[in-house]
Amino acid sequence: MNEVETEIDVQKTSEQSGTDRVLILILRAAAFLCFAGWTWVHYYWEAPYGILLWQDATFEFASEQGVSWDEFIGTGTNDGWLQTWVSRITWLYFAFTIMTVTVRSKSYLQMAALIGGSGLLTVLSYAKYVASQRQLPMFLEHGGQMLAPILLVTALLFGARHRATLVVAMVALVMTFVGHGCYAVGWWPTPGNFYGMISLSLGVQYETANVMLGVFGILDFIVCIAIFLPYVRRWAIWYAVVWGFLTAVARPVAGMSMSLNYWGADQYIHEAVLRAPHFLIPLYLAILWRRHLSATPTLAKPIPPSIVSTDAVPAASA
Repeated sequence: MNEVETEIDVQKTSEQSGTDRVLILILRAAAFLCFAGWTWVHYYWEAPYGILLWQDATFEFASEQGVSWDEFIGTGTNDGWLQTWVSRITWLYFAFTIMTVTVRSKSYLQMAALIGGSGLLTVLSYAKYVASQRQLPMFLEHGGQMLAPILLVTALLFGARHRATLVVAMVALVMTFVGHGCYAVGWWPTPGNFYGMISLSLGVQYETANVMLGVFGILDFIVCIAIFLPYVRRWAIWYAVVWGFLTAVARPVAGMSMSLNYWGADQYIHEAVLRAPHFLIPLYLAILWRRHLSATPTLAKPIPPSIVSTDAVPAASA
């Protein structure tokens, strides 16, 4: 009896440990790809901080540091005071990208730095929100990206199956899908690139794309509700995985062309990479729920003596 229970406990512990490693790997990948994508934006293109930084208050601060107007705005590309400091943020994002790989459960300094990285992603998302004339869905749909580093830190601190980790993941998913859904159903002006991606990827006209967007928007809201319903959430979360992946890769699929330099990879690949949390966080939840793992570890239920016989012991041990 005791040997059977011990072996069951060992098998269950081993299975949970293996699954936990997979879950942590998924969360690492989500944070790594998000930071890597935004590192490329900062290095190769231009991060969307302009709406926040090109302000009188910023120039007044620079003037207090002895920076003239010509030095502030610069005379060419990336040689102004403001551009110089923004370009230096690139190295912070690069450092955060590396830390998502090296951080461990006892790396408290790296965890604190990654939380700071999440704060930078939040500032970046806020800048895009301001640039969109303060449309709330613009901020919400970046929830998965903003929370990806915090989700990794939470999983390392408390465990991949801990309730706190689960809550952060669900909040990140709901923010992303609600933000996208609000635009898709037209509660806020639908961005033109939504229509463009569907039209170019599927070869449909505007009218069809508009109907499809409305359907997809309704499904976004259904997913956000269904993940709280145990009997249907497994189906909903796998839809979220597929839809999150498709909306990420739609950018390079619709934008890349053989006629562009580098086939347009320098312009569009990072758009899919930085959106990796949109499908990897749902994948984390899908694996967690598929394995029937609860938010916190539970002990194996004792086996009634009536169903354990001497013939059953060798079979269980085989």
